[in-house]
Amino acid sequence: MNLSYLQSNDTICAISTAQGMGAIAVLRLSGPNAITIANSLFRTASEKEQLVEISAQTAQFGRIFEDDNLIDEVVVTTFRQPHSYTGQDIVEISCHGSVYIQQKLIELLIKYGARLAQPGEFTFRAFINGKMDLSQAEAVADLVASNSETSHLMALKQMRGGFSSKISELRARLVHFASLIELELDFSEEDVEFANRKELKKLLKNIHTEIDSLKSSFTLGNVMKQGIPVAIAGKPNVGKSTLLNALLNEERALVSEIPGTTRDAIEDTININGMNFRFIDTAGLRHTEDTVESMGIGRTYEKLNQAWIVLYVFDINETSEEEIDESIADIRQQLQDPDKTIIPIANKTDMLTESPHSFQRLVELDTLFISAKRTENINLITERLLDAVQINDLSDQTIVYNLRHFEALKHAATAITAVCEGFKNNIPSDLIAIDIKQALHHLGTITGEVTNEEILGNIFSRFCIGK
Repeated sequence: MNLSYLQSNDTICAISTAQGMGAIAVLRLSGPNAITIANSLFRTASEKEQLVEISAQTAQFGRIFEDDNLIDEVVVTTFRQPHSYTGQDIVEISCHGSVYIQQKLIELLIKYGARLAQPGEFTFRAFINGKMDLSQAEAVADLVASNSETSHLMALKQMRGGFSSKISELRARLVHFASLIELELDFSEEDVEFANRKELKKLLKNIHTEIDSLKSSFTLGNVMKQGIPVAIAGKPNVGKSTLLNALLNEERALVSEIPGTTRDAIEDTININGMNFRFIDTAGLRHTEDTVESMGIGRTYEKLNQAWIVLYVFDINETSEEEIDESIADIRQQLQDPDKTIIPIANKTDMLTESPHSFQRLVELDTLFISAKRTENINLITERLLDAVQINDLSDQTIVYNLRHFEALKHAATAITAVCEGFKNNIPSDLIAIDIKQALHHLGTITGEVTNEEILGNIFSRFCIGK
């Protein structure tokens, strides 16, 4: 993305609604000539008022003409700088959703002096005009892409400045710290200490703790954004694929009586109470000489480690108490996190003729009893999944879910650690000041106080045109 091109102060236009035909479509203009260009095409219903004379932040019904040829009846809303999304004059045209009308209006706007916007250029202008910082701009794209209540809440909070406020607070405390060190350097010949070393060490410890807390939230934030991974594991022919189909309420996985049918992981996502869960149907766990199936089982163990929760499925009619305990122990042995939640699921209860001998042990393991084939008690699984996640109220938390922000926090934490080590080892203040500046730099890249063209180009190129 050529940012020098985007920074030009010309007037841009784009269709802001989704591509294709709909009931209505919205076209957007932003720039110094936005209202003038729209005025050249638009006639109010009375045909007595000019758009350039009408009060800002108002909507006007009228018609758009090409010369004397009527194109469409529209509603035009004007926003005057700086009280607009981009900080510039903005015009939004709501027209009928005909693809022909949309393209015709874009052609007319370009004919009268606008140019077609690049991806994310409206939000880019909002950023460079100080309407939002860089992390808020990224949250706009995340809000548009959000597909669950949790991802929506995280993006909304970041867009409203919750994360930015925390970073700005940390940076302000570091700037104060840095200013005291710089002042000491100015008076280095007099050997004067303006900064109380004990207080500075305490401040650094607090900042480091807060950065670590933000970093540690990334695991949760990234999972909440992408969907909580849940692996379905067990031996062949215990009904794993049938369970996946029952959870998804569709025939997503191939079901067969032949053992080893599932040789690669099958994934799909469902929303449960506003939270996305990404289910992974894995290859059956057993010893096999089949090379391809063995590769599938190898991938199963990889997926088990990637998952937050493991659904261990077994056939209640054919699995002994000892085998259940051994299987759960084997799965835990393969997990890098031995405390990961494993939910035992006794399947095929529809085929039971009498109470299983291992019933007491299954109750002790908090086993769920289901029939995937008949979709019986599937709701018990969704309830247990929600209990296992136990996400607190997201509105009260600052959660990092952006990889770029996480990497910046990691680098900032490394720099803060270097500052602490410097004090501990009595390193000269000028060297300590370098590490402080590094920490400030990395925190500044999050909000855009420090940035470069490559970062901006990468961020805004991911936006849709018209946003």
